[in-house]
Amino acid sequence: MSEMFEGRCSCGNATYRMASRPLVTHCCHCRYCQRETGASFAVNALIEADRVQVLSGSLEETTIPSESGMGLIMLRCPACHTALWSHYVQDRDICWVRVGTLNNPDLIEPDVHIYTESKQPWVVLPEGVPNFEKFYDWENRLGVWSAESIQRDEALVASKDDG
Repeated sequence: MSEMFEGRCSCGNATYRMASRPLVTHCCHCRYCQRETGASFAVNALIEADRVQVLSGSLEETTIPSESGMGLIMLRCPACHTALWSHYVQDRDICWVRVGTLNNPDLIEPDVHIYTESKQPWVVLPEGVPNFEKFYDWENRLGVWSAESIQRDEALVASKDDG
């Protein structure tokens, strides 16, 4: 865990730190992400929740719709309402950090493009980066996730099973 990444909301009231590189970074082209961000896609860095620390300010939680139908718990700055990260309702152990809120977002590139069936037609997907019309097979994600990230996720699942 030698790398750390810090980020903040638009007004600077809420700041946070990711204590390592993410498990994987998704570039999501689904209509929900397009609508939620007001942009053509959302870039989310998936990381263990215990590796994300609020440094200043407080966050408010709101539940928003998601492509899965289960909903997302979005964590926002209560002053400017910038969305910093989210959790799926059924899994609060993983944060989906909005890469654009990092102080240096150019340090984390997408590992995979998902829901490309609804990408904007002018978006050109980079060669050599996996992409899927919908979502990839979470159980068989080698080739999308690194072996180290799969081990980290398996350790997280094992710790939940022990607890």
